[in-house]
Amino acid sequence: MNIAIVKYNAGNIYSVVNALKRLGIDPLLTDNPEELRRADKVLFPGQGEARGAMDYLRQRGLDQVIRQLTQPVLGICIGQQLLCRHSEEGDTDCIGVFDSPVMRFRPHSHADKVPAMGWNRIGQLKSKLMEGLTAADGTDPYVYFVHSYYVPLCEHTIATADYILPYSAALNKDNFYATQFHPEKSGDTGERILENFIKL
Repeated sequence: MNIAIVKYNAGNIYSVVNALKRLGIDPLLTDNPEELRRADKVLFPGQGEARGAMDYLRQRGLDQVIRQLTQPVLGICIGQQLLCRHSEEGDTDCIGVFDSPVMRFRPHSHADKVPAMGWNRIGQLKSKLMEGLTAADGTDPYVYFVHSYYVPLCEHTIATADYILPYSAALNKDNFYATQFHPEKSGDTGERILENFIKL
């Protein structure tokens, strides 16, 4: 299977490469539009800052390429945020696959640390991306988050999390999927999500 990872100026891409290699897949890391279009699946991961990332993507026409992809696409962390309409981070217009804003966490108390870092449960799981994640006793799984911005609950939400307020932990619209958390850092649960994506 030909799986491509979008190469751009956002960190943490190599942890996704390594996670896929553990599943027996050697992904192609590329910013070449034709290689992205030819891939069977495309991952759009990263950690970073929205405005700088969007500037980089626009300068290379990759924002249009990503928006027009027809195969399964998985955005991860800032990849999810950049697939949305607009981010409060740098007042940035994004790719616009999901017609949702990206908002900054606003602490309600001293205990509310931003960025939100660490393990948190996800619930209200929907879609094939989330199949097989709920434990036999019905408990929701833990996954690993690092983020200061979030996508509010919306019609495309396929998993929720709660930190300061309920928000979208994962999204799906047509062939586009996205997770705010890091599957590649989320142990067996994250590995199952990547396997589910590969099988889509």
